[in-house]
Amino acid sequence: MIFRWILVMLVALIVMNQLNPWLKKLGIGRMPGDLHFILFGREWNIPLGSSVILSLVCAIVAKFL
Repeated sequence: MIFRWILVMLVALIVMNQLNPWLKKLGIGRMPGDLHFILFGREWNIPLGSSVILSLVCAIVAKFL
């Protein structure tokens, strides 16, 4: 059960990092609570604040569908 959760979080992190240039144009990834750091010569973003906002939007949309 925990392995599945860790795998989902890892895949989500990889997808968010690949979509980072496009998401920055939309303003996602630059909100308070989003972490940005450079590790091993690569730029990493962990969009915690943006993830909360996006999950709230998805929950509201799912409620009305």
